[in-house]
Amino acid sequence: MESPFLTWTCPGSLVSLAVMRAAVRWVLWDVKDTLLRVRTSIGEQYCQEAERMGLKLSPPEVQLAFQQSYRHYSNTYPNYGVSQGMNGRSWWIGLVRDTFSRCRVEDPLLIDTMAQNLYHNFCSAGTWEVFPDSQKALERCASSGLNLAVVSNFDIRLEEILRVCGLLSHFSFLITSEEAGVAKPSPAIFHQALRRCGVPAANVAHVGDHYVNDYLASRSVGIHGVLLDRLDKGAQLDVPRQHRICSLDELPAKLQEHMD
Repeated sequence: MESPFLTWTCPGSLVSLAVMRAAVRWVLWDVKDTLLRVRTSIGEQYCQEAERMGLKLSPPEVQLAFQQSYRHYSNTYPNYGVSQGMNGRSWWIGLVRDTFSRCRVEDPLLIDTMAQNLYHNFCSAGTWEVFPDSQKALERCASSGLNLAVVSNFDIRLEEILRVCGLLSHFSFLITSEEAGVAKPSPAIFHQALRRCGVPAANVAHVGDHYVNDYLASRSVGIHGVLLDRLDKGAQLDVPRQHRICSLDELPAKLQEHMD
């Protein structure tokens, strides 16, 4: 019986079914909201830092301010402003300053101290929650002989975050959008990953939670894109059931269909 992976290609894809039959050798992984997530809301974490500085702020208000600042910075300085001479650190510190300013915190020294602290806090294991299915899925994929790597829209802190969360050792290499100078859904970041893998796109799978950035973008370059659909909403996006999983527990078996 033909593998269900081989019966559908992304609209507009030029990848032939013959190419898609190649065995998967590498698996690329998204990280945030795929392997791990922030443990509590941004609003709560920022308020905890403010409280340590003697300020009492409302988590919903801070959350809203953060969302507004994040939108502004993402639109004005995309991908951490790398092409505009910024980096992840300056981008995040500027965003945190802007968030607290929107909450009427006026002391610039205090804001700067909180921004620096929060930037470092997000490298700690306590800030992140590894999904219960992540470690086992990575171990099973590796034990099957697959090579694993990361392609993530993230800043250079990602390596340390994966290390403190006990996940780093699974990966042969990491590509962050800050270091790559380009972010998903640009095909360029996947082309960089393919060069590192040293195999054709048909020998590579990518798993992530974002319909555009992970699923469509990876499939547009011929990679086997798998949508991690923890809330089972993929049907609303016209993603065939054979291209999505509701848990990483399902991934090894799906990948096995494409291994010799």
